[in-house]
Amino acid sequence: MKIIFVVDDSSVNLAMTKHVLTEGGYRVFTLPSAEKMFSFFSKVMPDLILLDIEMPEMDGFTAIKRLKANEKTVNIPVIFLTVHADADIEYRGLELGAVDFITKPFAAPVLLNRIASHMNIDELVKKRTAEILKLQNGIIFTIANMVENRDKVTGGHIARTSSYIKILLEGMIAKKLYTDKIMEWDLDMVINSSRLHDVGKIAVSDLILNKPDKLTPEEFAEIRLHAEKGEAIIDDMIAETGNAVFLQHSKLFAGYHHERWDGKGYPRELMGEDIPLQGRIMAIADVYDALVSERPYKPAFPSEEAEDIIIKSSGTFFDPQIIEVFKEVKGQFADVVRELKAK
Repeated sequence: MKIIFVVDDSSVNLAMTKHVLTEGGYRVFTLPSAEKMFSFFSKVMPDLILLDIEMPEMDGFTAIKRLKANEKTVNIPVIFLTVHADADIEYRGLELGAVDFITKPFAAPVLLNRIASHMNIDELVKKRTAEILKLQNGIIFTIANMVENRDKVTGGHIARTSSYIKILLEGMIAKKLYTDKIMEWDLDMVINSSRLHDVGKIAVSDLILNKPDKLTPEEFAEIRLHAEKGEAIIDDMIAETGNAVFLQHSKLFAGYHHERWDGKGYPRELMGEDIPLQGRIMAIADVYDALVSERPYKPAFPSEEAEDIIIKSSGTFFDPQIIEVFKEVKGQFADVVRELKAK
């Protein structure tokens, strides 16, 4: 059953619209303000929104701007409800992303027919979007695997770090940490986009990537360039394919995952919250995986030892607030290591 949100500050309009739509076979949620709508997204995501324009506190135009700025709600069709049949208002609404206008008071058949037509269009859009996402994820996995197959030293690193990131993000949401940013993300897309964080290693010599000994200072300086090179590679992808949201996330993971909270990282020596959140999260996942993985120049550290090193690096290498989350979910990190190494 399709879900519709009806957002209107008039209780009479809400009751009338709900009756018509329920009779038409829809599941309807009535919300007396745009603020209530945004808080309700954590419980239910609608297939379509009927949104009144003239409301106190947050009007319909402000609400649709916010809807279209959020990755989770950008594709939900919005039909404006208005008492004014005004060309300027309609032009502004369509420009902001509304799919239609319905003038109040409305006849029940008109409302149902207009909604049905947009629902059919929405089904086609969702099908095409699913196809695009499948293609997008296929490209990400192929490129990430190409990078990992060149690096014989860090096998399984991409799969493990993406699992760690999922754990951290879920823990951060539970602790309500940085949720002003995270709740606007499509989490599955962000987690998948993190798989390109080491794409810059494509431009690093095989001799350095697969060297069986510790790197010389000159070799380490070259491998450090993979963050900048990864960012440049993704910039080229953006220039060729358009400003896809998943590529913007990939770019931040690639370019900033070696920055440090204290400003002593690379390539930009950024400090604290000047480092994009994606970089701060990946820094923990990346270092943890390096610690628990065997390298030619060191054995794999036990999970407990790796956890202790990560926690002691709070405020120097890592964001202290995210480390507080890490303390609570570190057992899940260890589970990932055991499960993937057992395969």
